[in-house]
Amino acid sequence: MNIATDHPRILLIGKQGQVGWELIRALAPHARVVAADLPELDLRSPALIQKRVNDLRPHFIVNAAAYTDVEKAEDEPELAMAINGTAPGLLAEAAKAIHATLIHYSTDYVFAGAVPQNVAGYSESDKTGPINVYGESKLAGERAIEAVAPDYFILRTSWVYGLRGKNFLLSILRAAQTRESLKVVNDQIGTPTWCRMLAEMTTGLILKCQDPAFVKHASGLYHLTGRGHTSWHGFAQAIVKAGQAAHDFKVKAILPVPTAAYPAKAVRPACSLLDCGKFEKTFGIRLPHWEASLKEAMSGFSADVLSA
Repeated sequence: MNIATDHPRILLIGKQGQVGWELIRALAPHARVVAADLPELDLRSPALIQKRVNDLRPHFIVNAAAYTDVEKAEDEPELAMAINGTAPGLLAEAAKAIHATLIHYSTDYVFAGAVPQNVAGYSESDKTGPINVYGESKLAGERAIEAVAPDYFILRTSWVYGLRGKNFLLSILRAAQTRESLKVVNDQIGTPTWCRMLAEMTTGLILKCQDPAFVKHASGLYHLTGRGHTSWHGFAQAIVKAGQAAHDFKVKAILPVPTAAYPAKAVRPACSLLDCGKFEKTFGIRLPHWEASLKEAMSGFSADVLSA
């Protein structure tokens, strides 16, 4: 099959997640997508991974599945490492064996979070140093892929949200409907990233990568988030503002509080800014500002999603 002229076959792992759900819809016009998740594909099972890849022989493997419960990972480090750390290496081996390209999502949590707020953010070459189990497991996954060195794209992102699943956006919207005041952390800085934007950028990446020469040239690690930055408190304010005109929220005050006000098992990075200049230059695009993406996401918001 000539993937330069025909629709490529794509094995999408993690179809039930918010990124996976958007990927199915973004990729559908351009590819033959086979989407999988538990129980038909368990990332803890090397045999199931190998069988699924061998049966389909995809041109691309997109891994949107992960263990994402940052708090629970502190109590389940073995499970987090199996899914986030070991499985990506198995996918890389399977992809390399059939000359497929692997696309894998990682996280800002691979960094310690000490970057000053007045710089562009962490670059792909900056020293990593995760400060919780989740970050450690995701970094292990990156290294496992790089050790196999197939044709691959690791996309580090941050503060992912959407109108389905479990995320900060939906938590704030639910709270805004029932509470008059909210307390939100204001000393963690990062960039909110809409899962649909991630899906659209991934689709564009795949279209570019139908040229094998481009894959060989561009394969590697990239940062991919929206532009700009804010705090969780600033993000919460923007969410309520974006939805207030069309929905009758009860909330009247969003109060800034320090991280110390919410003791947690997992330590969070104080600064999660990622410099996405490499992605923009390689793929010839300008990423949208996080506020523009939020406005677009909220244009599709209905109170019905909060009861889903």
